Amino acid sequence: MKRQFTTNDVIALTGLTGRQLQWWDERGLVTPEHRGHRRIYNWDQLVTAAVVFQLRRRGFSLQRVRKVVAFLAHEFGTNLAATVRAASEYHLLTDGTNLYLRTSARQVVDLLKNSSQPMFDICLSDEVRRVRGEISSQKKRATSERVQPLRRARRA
Repeated sequence: MKRQFTTNDVIALTGLTGRQLQWWDERGLVTPEHRGHRRIYNWDQLVTAAVVFQLRRRGFSLQRVRKVVAFLAHEFGTNLAATVRAASEYHLLTDGTNLYLRTSARQVVDLLKNSSQPMFDICLSDEVRRVRGEISSQKKRATSERVQPLRRARRA
């Protein structure tokens, strides 16, 4: 896979404009390497640009996105690109209004409030599976209890 991308590559891959990329570079949001007048992006910068673009399309202000990027770097020592990798231990979540970082199976942090007060993620699907399993075992026990008296009656 290609490891370096020109501005034109990033534009073609993400749908961003050259002016947006320039603005984000000037503001320190996505800062590529400069070779003369050319900007050269690495994979993480490309992914960050794509994620920022999607967040902007969903109505998040650039100020809010910058706040998230700064919080991720300061509190978790990670970047936006790292949080959206499939193998990441962190996951970026949104309800369309807020951005959250899922740091573990049971903890979610509101990134826009920069809160060190965590929220807790309760996985309801695990509870549903547990209840279904319990119902299934109860049905099996009830069936086996009904079958045993019939077998005894036949033997007699």
